[in-house]
Amino acid sequence: MTDADQSQDNSTDPTGGATARSVLVTGGSRGIGRAIAERFAAAGHRVATTSRSGEAPAGVLGVRCDITDAGQVEAAFTQIEEAHGPVEVLVANAGITKDTLVLRMTDEDWQQVIDTNLTGSFRVAKRAVRPMIRGRFGRIIFISSVVGLLGSAGQVNYAASKAGLLGMARSLAREVGSRGITANVIAPGFIETDMTAELADDLVAGYKKQIPLGRLGATEDVTAAVEFLAGDAAGYITGAQIPVDGGLGMGH
Repeated sequence: MTDADQSQDNSTDPTGGATARSVLVTGGSRGIGRAIAERFAAAGHRVATTSRSGEAPAGVLGVRCDITDAGQVEAAFTQIEEAHGPVEVLVANAGITKDTLVLRMTDEDWQQVIDTNLTGSFRVAKRAVRPMIRGRFGRIIFISSVVGLLGSAGQVNYAASKAGLLGMARSLAREVGSRGITANVIAPGFIETDMTAELADDLVAGYKKQIPLGRLGATEDVTAAVEFLAGDAAGYITGAQIPVDGGLGMGH
């Protein structure tokens, strides 16, 4: 079938005639990462997720991988490339927290968060870039946090790791933009997930008072932004940070 034929008949094409891509979502077994993987799979893309534990969504290739281990990252990419071809859309979502006040924060608390959230994101982006350069197409999307903009007591390590993603994305945007590769950041605010469901009601109420829209976000708010940045319509957007936070981080 020719490209023209495909554009005329999209009735059975879940991508709506758009190019089906090879997509990797790190940390895709739960929460926002899982929702992102499900959205891409529903749109007809070839989707893989990595995680240290947990199961991938239905129809998604799940690969065990600790992104703090360079050998595991290489093995994961090799497995994904054999199944789906080179990764064309990378969503670097995997992250952890080790929250405590700075006077109690150990070097290990600091290092584990930086190694996963920042160095791990660097590692998967570096591995994805070379095939993207050869293919002259790529979308790299880092999942940051409003905390990286605002700061948060007890999260010095987490805030630093998430803030660093913007510098990484903008440097990548300058390095590889001429090869058709974009690098952007999405900074979610307080999103309703299994983790936020465990928070006390009074704490959630306090968060809502700080948010101009007066509510927590839904995973769909984040996945819609990710899908947009991954698509053809966002081909002229790079080095950007898009807040999905109900206005909480305005001005930062």
